[in-house]
Amino acid sequence: MTVTQSPQQDSTGMVSGRVALVTGGTSGIGAAIGRQLASEGASVAAGYWRRDEGAEKFRMAMSAEYPQQRCTLHEGNIGLADDCRRVVRDVIDQHGRLDILVNNAGIAIDRTVAKMSDDDWEKVIAVNLSGAFFIAQAALDHMIERGTGRIISVSSVIGETGNIGQANYAASKSGLFGLTKSLAREAIFQLNRAKRPAGDGIGLTVNSVTPGFIATDMLATIPDQVLERIRGQIPVGRLGRPEEIARVVCFLAADQSAYITGQIWAVNGGLDM
Repeated sequence: MTVTQSPQQDSTGMVSGRVALVTGGTSGIGAAIGRQLASEGASVAAGYWRRDEGAEKFRMAMSAEYPQQRCTLHEGNIGLADDCRRVVRDVIDQHGRLDILVNNAGIAIDRTVAKMSDDDWEKVIAVNLSGAFFIAQAALDHMIERGTGRIISVSSVIGETGNIGQANYAASKSGLFGLTKSLAREAIFQLNRAKRPAGDGIGLTVNSVTPGFIATDMLATIPDQVLERIRGQIPVGRLGRPEEIARVVCFLAADQSAYITGQIWAVNGGLDM
């Protein structure tokens, strides 16, 4: 009788020794994800665009808080396919590998459908959906070659419910659901084709997390009365915290989450159930 062993990992952390690329990784939910991954033993490559001073401040804080883990910065416009591919190459060149990709970068340009311009639509789709595809495409190629990996996309409850004035944002975030499930199936197909079946090992999984309304800068411009109305719609009665999203992402990134793939994980305080 053959006894199979479950995937093992270093007891010092859920993702000890792994290298994680987090797009939009120097502020808000992305920064919280980076800190959580570092606290569990991963080296973090944080993607960002244009805000050099804030990015460097994040890197210095990470280095001070997690001196045992390496933190690097990688500037690129996720709305451009070539930048997506370059960022992945840069991470692999600097760290020697890429184990975890977190597609977190996202923008919102809110208009009603009647007032939404072509540019409003195309910019949001380019960053939130197309960018996630292009960077995942590049990462997946590397992960299939190595036989293991984790891809986790940060979607939104708005992708499940829709919202007035956010047709572009909702479409982009809903599109991540189909992308997640298709990539999850293709990852296994390609591993088998490359004669690297997942079996009882770490595997190559693809999942998505859908935050509800989270207390980040993206909500900072919403008037207080509107925020109160939003809170009233959330069964747990409050906004979420970035750290609550980060914990779920870190769980899905762990070696021992190898039996979870193609799934959409809601973290929304019961807003959509």
